[in-house]
Amino acid sequence: MSRPLTARIDLAALAHNLGVVKAAAPHSRVLAVIKANGYGHGLLRVAHGLRAADGFAVLSVDEAAQLRGAGYTHPIVLLEGFFHPDELSEIARLRLRPVIHRQDQAEILARAHLEHRLDVLLKIDTGMHRLGLPPARVAEALATLRAAPHIGGITLMTHFARADEPGVGVAAQMATFREAAGGLELPITLANSAALLRYPETHADWVRPGIMLYGISPFSGQTGADLGLLPAMALESRLIAVRRIRQGDAVGYGASFVAEHDLNLGVVACGYADGYPRHAGSGTPILVEGRITRTLGRVSMDMLCVDLTPVPNAHVGSPVTLWGAELPAEHVAERAGTIAYELLTAVAPRVRVEEI
Repeated sequence: MSRPLTARIDLAALAHNLGVVKAAAPHSRVLAVIKANGYGHGLLRVAHGLRAADGFAVLSVDEAAQLRGAGYTHPIVLLEGFFHPDELSEIARLRLRPVIHRQDQAEILARAHLEHRLDVLLKIDTGMHRLGLPPARVAEALATLRAAPHIGGITLMTHFARADEPGVGVAAQMATFREAAGGLELPITLANSAALLRYPETHADWVRPGIMLYGISPFSGQTGADLGLLPAMALESRLIAVRRIRQGDAVGYGASFVAEHDLNLGVVACGYADGYPRHAGSGTPILVEGRITRTLGRVSMDMLCVDLTPVPNAHVGSPVTLWGAELPAEHVAERAGTIAYELLTAVAPRVRVEEI
């Protein structure tokens, strides 16, 4: 028997969540963000589940090449553009759409000798101050790109820093974008998951959902279920030991948990080497036999401990859900002091994956 830890990926949930996107932004095309190995769900697996999207967004040429090799003909956007001029011939061969976020990238691309025309996206920094051209440099970059005979379509884009925060929103960044793009008759892509759901004025020609496609809410205090989304991943394991500990007994490394009373303790086959957050302290929610309980002590490399008081009939082999439909990843992440994005993308390669 193999180790009883499995990430179950629900392709129907991915398709459902894409349907939620399309219903929320019915007049926009959908660029599905599937970087980071499909947010930990598997790049090609996610692409199959989201094949009804209008395009895909990834980080690297290697990811894009996997998609093309699997037969996907969708538009594919490289969110960080190209990293070295030597990549441009392959980008052109694969018909990829690089994001241009620096003036020197535009100049390198304009000087390149390519066999195929390239569509590109020009990213404008409207206030996040991460990637993107300052608004004052947009006209110069556009002139450079338009002068290059092998540049085809140009789409303008930006990224919102605080679309998920109540009372902050996107108004300031939208104003900066409109000023920078004023009078330019070009396609536009603006909305991430949070903006897509909360600010219809950002929908434009393309929306770029990421986390919501995987059934996770982009908003603090809400779960994907609250938004009509279905979780695409369930991380499941089993108890591999059951122990009786007495009041005053310590559990795990550092003795960070000391039993307040006699209790049954279960050991779960899952640890930080599997991607479960090491910093998830005692009290992090977990399901045993479908009933909510709590973790105890520090997470180890391959194991973690749980309180079996609410599950008196639990035994070796009892099913455990680390997160899934009945225990939202958002709840686990909040208690662990992180975000659900990190939980999903941190699932380790050694974890067995099954499609359902």
